[in-house]
Amino acid sequence: MTSVEFRTHHKSKTRGNSDIINQWQMNGSDYRQSLSDAPRFDATETRFSAWTPVTNKACNQQLFQERTALILHWFDLWTDRQRKEFICQLLKRCSKTQLKFTRDCLAESVPITRMDFTAVLPRFLSLYIMSFLSPRDICSAAQVCWHWKFLAEQDCLWSPKCIRLGWFLPYSPSDHEYGAWKRHYVACTASLDLLTPREAAGVYGTLNESLTAQEEQQDRWREHNIRQTIRQKVAEHKKAALKNRRAWLNTSKLGTSFTGTIHKPLTAALVQLGDKCRLKNSLSSVDIREPRLDLSLNNTLGSTCATSLLKTMSSMFTQPVKSSYSPLPHFLLVSSSVPGYELLLAAVQVSVVVLPYDSQGMTFEALLSLAERVIQGRMVQSLGILVTGSTEEITFTDGMSITEKTLLKPGVREFWENLCGWVVPASEGGSLNIFAPLAASVAGMDLMRKLSVLTGLNVRAPTGICTGSYQYILSEWSGSGEFPPLVYLHETFLLSWCRQAEWIEEACKHLRKQLGPQLHFLCQEIRGRILGLFLWDHIKMPDISLKSDVMQCLVHGLVALMNETPDDPLDFLGHFLLKSSVNNGLKNTEPLFLTESASFNGLSPESPKGLPSDADRRSAVCKELLNSEKTYVRQLQAVATVYYTPLRAALDSNRAIISSVSLITIFCPLLDILETHSVFLKELTERWEEWGPLQCVGDVCVKFCTKLRVYTNFFNNYPTILRSIDKCREMLPVFRSFLKRHDQTVATRMLSLQELFLTPSARVEEYVTLLQALMLHTPSEHPDYTQLSSALNSLLTYRCFIHKLKKSLDRDLRIMEAQSTIQSCPNLLEESRYLITTQDVALLSCLNGDIAASLRMYEHVSDLGLFLFNDALVLTERSVSNMPFCLAVNTTHTFLASVALHCLNLTEITDTKYVRNAFQLESPKRQWICATDREEDKIRLLSALRSAINAAITRN
Repeated sequence: MTSVEFRTHHKSKTRGNSDIINQWQMNGSDYRQSLSDAPRFDATETRFSAWTPVTNKACNQQLFQERTALILHWFDLWTDRQRKEFICQLLKRCSKTQLKFTRDCLAESVPITRMDFTAVLPRFLSLYIMSFLSPRDICSAAQVCWHWKFLAEQDCLWSPKCIRLGWFLPYSPSDHEYGAWKRHYVACTASLDLLTPREAAGVYGTLNESLTAQEEQQDRWREHNIRQTIRQKVAEHKKAALKNRRAWLNTSKLGTSFTGTIHKPLTAALVQLGDKCRLKNSLSSVDIREPRLDLSLNNTLGSTCATSLLKTMSSMFTQPVKSSYSPLPHFLLVSSSVPGYELLLAAVQVSVVVLPYDSQGMTFEALLSLAERVIQGRMVQSLGILVTGSTEEITFTDGMSITEKTLLKPGVREFWENLCGWVVPASEGGSLNIFAPLAASVAGMDLMRKLSVLTGLNVRAPTGICTGSYQYILSEWSGSGEFPPLVYLHETFLLSWCRQAEWIEEACKHLRKQLGPQLHFLCQEIRGRILGLFLWDHIKMPDISLKSDVMQCLVHGLVALMNETPDDPLDFLGHFLLKSSVNNGLKNTEPLFLTESASFNGLSPESPKGLPSDADRRSAVCKELLNSEKTYVRQLQAVATVYYTPLRAALDSNRAIISSVSLITIFCPLLDILETHSVFLKELTERWEEWGPLQCVGDVCVKFCTKLRVYTNFFNNYPTILRSIDKCREMLPVFRSFLKRHDQTVATRMLSLQELFLTPSARVEEYVTLLQALMLHTPSEHPDYTQLSSALNSLLTYRCFIHKLKKSLDRDLRIMEAQSTIQSCPNLLEESRYLITTQDVALLSCLNGDIAASLRMYEHVSDLGLFLFNDALVLTERSVSNMPFCLAVNTTHTFLASVALHCLNLTEITDTKYVRNAFQLESPKRQWICATDREEDKIRLLSALRSAINAAITRN
């Protein structure tokens, strides 16, 4: 068929199609084509066009290919100008995702061959590259563009070139001034101001008088020593940087540039240091400013090294040797057996390195290892030991008491020698301060003398002339010098602790009992969750690398880094990766279950700033809805991939880990939610790809709200799911091992299975928030407003249902806790019953009830506990028992009586000089006169009682 025949055929076909469309529009949507040339599908199968079938994919694809061929045929016949105009019109109609796809295709077909490195690399790398250019080349580079001109005039490029030639700025540039060193270089070059150091000294006035031959020889020898010292320091610094650099910066170009960037400010600092040292002896009246380092490279590590080295070497050449070192820290050991040692930890001075250690189960070797880890090879000025002890011994832990007789045992002697080896000698002020009253007895003084001989330090201890709770620390200390307690601790906290150590211990003991077992695990879990959040949200792992050895090794390295607490995490990770490559440890490691790679390609949430219109704000909210939905679906997919799929595979292979009933009970409600949200996410993605000002998402949300029954099924079975998990974990060791192997991994965002089951309830709250924001930025005349309002009302109603369910479960839990607290208590868990409040009171007995109320006297009979429910008041007898050698008490409750609230009468007793905060409870058979310790407790209890009694009377 020729082009003319093709056009004729197409026109006739188009004319016929238009006649059919006109007839269909006249007769309504029920029109059926009866012509002989009618298509095989009717009008009900079309949308927007009678010749674009939707349900018939074969016909749709055929028509698409025909129309594409027609458009391409026209495109071949057009001129270049027409083609360009057509491409512009086509690109304007494309969405953002289509434009990105076009950009990627163009990048593949027409790759970028040239790129400005200054626009890609960080600024300090660009400046480092330019530092190798000569001054002429830098000036030529400044003519490229304004950005290159800005880089080429930085002081960090020109100051080393000026200083190398002896050209110094006569003033100090301001913070916002740049290009001063370049202008100075150009000015000196134009005047040929090239001077030797001695000529420069004569011009700038650095030498005020002529020197004799002998003095000149001494000056030259001094300069020779200074230069040799500088070379040695530079060599030592390079060697230290070579040892401490990161493991993956061996001999790469990045490692070379990084090292050069560090040494550049260091070299400039050393040059200025030499000039300062040369001028020190000759300038007595001239004010010498501190050498100004150029830190414009934004290299914190190099600048810090240069500054610290400059200060250290400056003090070496200008001050005596003793004062050339910075003040050394003090080291303090604090045992957990010391009462209220937490307050002491809060009172530690800034210049003190403190090591709190657990006194139970500690050995000398373990304590020495902890101290070595904290000190990190540094020297300390003094060593303080704050442990429990007496006038004759020092008690580190149980079985580790050091006396005069046990001091010279091999293990004890080695411990003291190694521990005091980090303290400077006694000639330099090193001391050993023991917070035990050893100086108050002869045996203690002998122990101190032996310790002094063994360690070579000045041993000091309190004389113990002050009595009271640890107040002997505030007494006079043996020896001379600064008061040791104030060297380590702040005075205010120390005084409070010394006077009230035992009472503080009472409060701390209850906190340790409740929080102590959980703090270590909570800290580890928090670190793991932070790592999981970072890997989940910010590390975009490619698809092909999820199963690679490199990614597996990196994941295992990060998990090992989370379990350990190394001093240098980068060094630990580098050694771990090196060890894995050498020992081929990847074959022995256990593979981790990671979610599919598609979950890592989600868009990161972006918070719009300064959006100009409601349409843009509405787009931002919809984008956040889509991004959060992707994250939520990823978490649900993690449950299916990491837990359900292996358990189902084991069950199908006759190696069941848990039974089929347990598997269905635990995972089926959540899998139904995953299926629903997968459809919801797909529809949201389709709408976002075709997003526009009039695009609607309300109908998708309404459709999702019709499927909220999957959430109802999940929440109704949520307690049963958790009980099933706990029961299977306790009864099936293989399932317990399975959870231990898969919980808190990268694939689960460092969360456990029970924590992943918390996400559905939180997601409903997020839906309400997002839809409310979407309603706020959707005008009432928008076609999506009605659908969004309907969806929001449904979610608000469902959120109320979730809140009621949570409140009901919380009420049941509080009743069960009260049930377990009260001994011999009847069943309290009944329908519609909940606990309102509890209160400890004193039971009183009136000794003379026949006289005036203001003169009545009362006797304290016993202690009671009141448990107020919404329908009854339970009275318990509260008994308190003390523990031997301990201030702690144990409290128990025994059931005494239960009174229905509608039968209870409450009478308040007026305060007199004989009784305060009292009230009377009266039932049909008995009465109780009670009193609280505080007026606030009485007001709160009586208010709750009256409200509950009135509500109970109203119900009955």
